[in-house]
Amino acid sequence: MKIINQHYVDGQFRPSTGSEKMDIINPSDECLIGHVLLGNEQDMEAAIVAASAALPSFSQTSRVQRMDYLQQLHDALMERLDDLQEVTTTEYGATIQRSRWSNQYAAETFLYFKEILKDFSFERRIGQSVVSMVPVGVTGIMTAWNANSGSICVKLAAAIAAGCTVVIKPSEMSAMQSQVLAECFDRAGLPAGVINMVHGRGDILGTVLSTHPAVAKILFTGSTVVGKIIARNAVDTMKRVTLELSGKSPNIILDDADFDTAIPMAINAAFMNSGQACIAGTRLLVPEANLQEVKDILLKTMATQKVGDPRDGQTVIGPMASQKQFDRIQHYIRLGINEGAELLVGGLGKPEGLENGFYVKPTIFTGVSNEMTIAQEEIFGPVLSVITYKTEEEAIAIANDTIYGLHAYVSSSDMERAQRVAAQINAGRVAINTIYHDALAPFGGFKQSGLGREGGLYGLEEQLEPKVIIS
Repeated sequence: MKIINQHYVDGQFRPSTGSEKMDIINPSDECLIGHVLLGNEQDMEAAIVAASAALPSFSQTSRVQRMDYLQQLHDALMERLDDLQEVTTTEYGATIQRSRWSNQYAAETFLYFKEILKDFSFERRIGQSVVSMVPVGVTGIMTAWNANSGSICVKLAAAIAAGCTVVIKPSEMSAMQSQVLAECFDRAGLPAGVINMVHGRGDILGTVLSTHPAVAKILFTGSTVVGKIIARNAVDTMKRVTLELSGKSPNIILDDADFDTAIPMAINAAFMNSGQACIAGTRLLVPEANLQEVKDILLKTMATQKVGDPRDGQTVIGPMASQKQFDRIQHYIRLGINEGAELLVGGLGKPEGLENGFYVKPTIFTGVSNEMTIAQEEIFGPVLSVITYKTEEEAIAIANDTIYGLHAYVSSSDMERAQRVAAQINAGRVAINTIYHDALAPFGGFKQSGLGREGGLYGLEEQLEPKVIIS
């Protein structure tokens, strides 16, 4: 039984002063595996004070010093990679392949920013002025539970590279993973107060972070609903915000695509991370004339998608993260059935033989119109809606008929045509014939999928303010 009752504040682990205890449940078998004592306003205040005190000195560190710190953070995570992988599978239910990749990616993020920092111009001459890019200040980091280490580290790396100090409020559902990360941050040996982490509820600690006058910047990954609350809270003190929010990503299969390649890739795009991904391609747009061919390949591909124990190397889809998430997905599957969508595979309930654990049946609906709830709202689970179109123009219109604009996918054998289609999709990223993630490119969304960008050069610049000296 793992007991987490400390927060990482001012370079040391301190007992929580909160009184609310939350159970930690293994999603694979629903067994109790630990408890976390959640922090309160006092714990968060202490973390903000520590970050504020460390800022004047840390903001003046040299480029070389911060590059060394980024290397130390990378090395500290790599030392604990096996532990991070283990806890990600145990607490979250990620497959072992996903756990390994996501935590290694988190560690490598620090090296990406170290490389960016090497040649970054902090001072630029424009007209008669010198523009200095200076650290924005104390940064609050708030993250979701579906990609804990990567989501934290891409934000932290940018802040450290810029010379900002941070207070991290990870999801309380990721307390075990976050605790190992905090131990890595401590091992990295940065000055006290530069990195702080407090476990707790978003409605309590997130409110403190997003309203506190000493916090200059908020970096948040989560739902659009919560992102709007954070933005409202932040505006009174004019905090800068970077919000990476919900998505309902279209995946357009053009009629000249290689269907035997594109459709299995579409399954991977939709069901990556067991479907618990903001970039999941959950709206599959296919030519009406090719619907039967698409159905046949979907069924054939789904026969290879093993659902089960995330520790089994053959498993592709593990359990959902929690009972709440399981119930949410059942709700949307029921809605799809009630709205008249055709169930190609999957459906309500748990897969046979997986009655213990938060497992769902990977579900594909055909006969979906883009007005249906399952085509408009983010489900955050392995549920795919197949929508047909008659013309390329109609496909683009359907793709853009959403309040979101985070990610999109296009498949075609004609790259020029694919690029023309991609240029017309309102999304922050469009992947052509791939589901590759480019860590150096900016990540973020259009419309209600967010504000600002994280990752790469653009992520670094989000942590800086331009200061002009005219002479």
